[in-house]
Amino acid sequence: MGNTLLLRIFALSFLALIVARQPVMAQNVAQGDTCREMDISDIIRKWRKQELVVTTPKKNSLILIPSVSSNPATSLAFGIAGQYAFVGKEPESLYSAINGSMTYTLKNQFLFQVKNNIYLKNNRLFLSGDWRIYLFSQPTYGLGTTAPEGGALDYQFNLNSTEFTFDSLTQPMEFNHYRFHQTISWSVREYFYLGFGYHLDLMDNIHDIKLDTISANPLYTSHYLYSEFYDFNTENYLISGLSFNVTYDSRDNMVNPYKGIYANLNYRINPEFLGSRHTANLTTLEFRSYHNLSENTPRHLLAFWVMGSFSDKGKIPYLILPALAYDQRGRAGRGYTQGRYRGNNLVYTEAEYRFPISQCTSVLGGVVFANITTASNPFSEEKLFEAVAPGYGFGLRVKVDKQSRTNLQVDFGFGKQSGGIYFGASETF
Repeated sequence: MGNTLLLRIFALSFLALIVARQPVMAQNVAQGDTCREMDISDIIRKWRKQELVVTTPKKNSLILIPSVSSNPATSLAFGIAGQYAFVGKEPESLYSAINGSMTYTLKNQFLFQVKNNIYLKNNRLFLSGDWRIYLFSQPTYGLGTTAPEGGALDYQFNLNSTEFTFDSLTQPMEFNHYRFHQTISWSVREYFYLGFGYHLDLMDNIHDIKLDTISANPLYTSHYLYSEFYDFNTENYLISGLSFNVTYDSRDNMVNPYKGIYANLNYRINPEFLGSRHTANLTTLEFRSYHNLSENTPRHLLAFWVMGSFSDKGKIPYLILPALAYDQRGRAGRGYTQGRYRGNNLVYTEAEYRFPISQCTSVLGGVVFANITTASNPFSEEKLFEAVAPGYGFGLRVKVDKQSRTNLQVDFGFGKQSGGIYFGASETF
């Protein structure tokens, strides 16, 4: 609770600094300064009193930066992160983006990931992929939105007459996670794409730290009970499958949309002959929409995000079940640690208000957001929306490339008994 209080004080101070800047920026506009869109490189030129020249719009943008970040899943992390945004030669070509990072954390975690969302052949071909290698450690909490309350550890602590707290109910785990997800889709009409994909998730070297099956007072974790009940190996497993995809994308820019809609349906079948323990179906739905609030200021908008993942009961291994912030970009659930909520079905919704802070140059921007997560539990028969976990927060955006609209972001998120600071490039969604 002490860390959460300090985070709130720091965040409120940060917000006060942003608000304090507003009158100054408004005054600059009122004084008749010539307004033009700028990014960080333009600001540096201006500070150096160099002339700001109008350049030919760039076809690509490469950003490589040292990464120092912090979130509840990793603690303090150091590494390098980058984004390559590019557009084809044809005038109608949309921006594509390849994001990557390599990180080492104070929790002795190593994370390497590459995400691709690429338009080719004048938008006729769309590729979307998620490749990662995680040598990872992460707490789990059981299944459903009410976990850990009423979960396996809650019951056993009461049974053994042992005092417990929220922290004592967490279930720390160590594991290696290897993921290869890649889809390819073809345009069938304007904005619509149909395609297929291959998806592999492999978990090995699983160490369930609190698990104790041999002492006089054994302690069984949610991962162990689930794996034993549904006949999964408790030390390693994989799920491998093929998918069918339907995509609709009318966004004006995937890096930082000002308008449009993105929708995706991914139906995946994971058969035993491809290596899965049980033949399993997984359906994932995603919808994002962007609504401009000002004709003169496109950066002033409302954005909405809805995701849902639905799987067969007991057919998917525990650590590969739908979980918070396991989406392609790992951005869902600001305010909570990655994997905080998990279930055979999971729905996530978020709304974000985006606005410019520097009215003239549009270099600085801000966001205010709120989200809701709900997950099901096949053991307790807890269904979706019987309970929800809310999150909320705000953040700052700094424009580093005006052509691709790439921003650097810092967000302060808060949830139930939880909070975090989140860093990244471009927008959360």
